[in-house]
Amino acid sequence: MDQAGTAVRDQAPWRVARRVAKVAAVGAGATALTAAATTGLLLGQARQARRVIPLAEAPPPRGDGVYGAKYPGRPITVVLLGDSSAAGYGVHRPRETPGALLATGLSRRLRRPVRLYRLAVVGSLSAGLAPQVEAALERSPDLAVILIGGNDVTNRTPHAVAVRFLVDAVRRLRDAGAQVVVGTCPDLGAIQPIKPPLRWLARRWSRQLAAAQTVAVVEAGGWTVSLGDLLGPRFAAEPARMFAWDHFHPSAEGYAIAVAAMLPTALAALGAADERRAGLVEGEGVRSLPEAAHEAARNAGTEVSGAQVAGRDRGPAGRWAQLRRRRAWFGHPRGEEPHHGTEPGATGETATPSTVEGRA
Repeated sequence: MDQAGTAVRDQAPWRVARRVAKVAAVGAGATALTAAATTGLLLGQARQARRVIPLAEAPPPRGDGVYGAKYPGRPITVVLLGDSSAAGYGVHRPRETPGALLATGLSRRLRRPVRLYRLAVVGSLSAGLAPQVEAALERSPDLAVILIGGNDVTNRTPHAVAVRFLVDAVRRLRDAGAQVVVGTCPDLGAIQPIKPPLRWLARRWSRQLAAAQTVAVVEAGGWTVSLGDLLGPRFAAEPARMFAWDHFHPSAEGYAIAVAAMLPTALAALGAADERRAGLVEGEGVRSLPEAAHEAARNAGTEVSGAQVAGRDRGPAGRWAQLRRRRAWFGHPRGEEPHHGTEPGATGETATPSTVEGRA
C-alpha cells in the first residue's frame, strides 16, 4: 500500500492539468482547449494548486469497533471501502471519521449495535477495490458503503475502466448477501484551490463519472447517493470551517454533512421502512435509469435505486430507477467512541458517547 503522502500526491490536481494539456494538444472536438497559451494556463493553475495543497502529514485515524454496544441484538456489520473520503483523511480523531459518524447514526436510529470495519485506503483508485472487497468478505458484512472516484478523475482513468472495477466490487458484495451503498464521485470542481478553466473540466469529468457509476451500481443491485458538490456552497461560504488543514479534504464538519446525506439511504438499504419516505422533497419519482443517473449527478444528495413499473424491471429506455431527493439533515449524528475489546471490532457491554470535537 502507498504511504499517505504518496497517495495524496496521486490525487493532486496538477496531475489532471498534465493530462488536460495532452488532450488539448490532440484536440477534443469543438470545446477542446487547443491553444498553447491555454495549456500553459492549465499547468500554471496546477502548480498554484500544488503550492496550496500540502503533502499528507499522517494517515487518518481508525474508527473500527462496535458502536451502540448497549443496544440488544446481534451487531450489524458495516464495512467502509474506497479512498481518502471513506478513510476520513483530514480529521484527527476516530470519532470524526465518516465511518464512526455513519456507525453512530445507524446504531441510534436502528437501536442496534453496529460493528464497523474501515477498509478504505487513502489514494485508492477504483482498480484498488478488489483487495478491499476480499478483506470485507472475510467479515461477512450486512452493509458495505463505498466512496470512490475522485482519484480516478485526477488520474484520468477511463470511465469504462473505473466503472468496471466498481461493478465487480458491488456484484461480489451483493452475491455474498450484503447491501451496498455507493457515494458517487464528488465534484472536484468544488475544490477551492482548483481554478477555472481547470475547475470546469474537473466538474465535467466528475459528473460524467458519477452518472456512469450510478447506472452501473443500480444495475448490479446497489444503491447510490450523489455527493457531487454537496459541500460546495458551504465550502465557499465557510472554507475555514468546512475544509481540513490541506484545503482539499473535508473537515470533521464537512464529513458530517456528507454522512448525513448518506445515512437515510443506508438505513433504507438495511430495511428501515420509515426511511423510504422520510425527508423526501419535490423531484422524487420513477425514471429510466440513465435519466435518473444524469439527474442525480446534477443534484447532490440524490438517492437512486432499482424500481419496478407494472411488475417489470425495464421499460423502453432501459431499467427503471427510483429517484429520491432528501432534505439535507444538518442534525447529523455525533460520533461515539466505539467499544474495543482485545482487538478492533470486539463486542462489549457499553459504548462511551462523546461529542465531535474540533469544530470551528
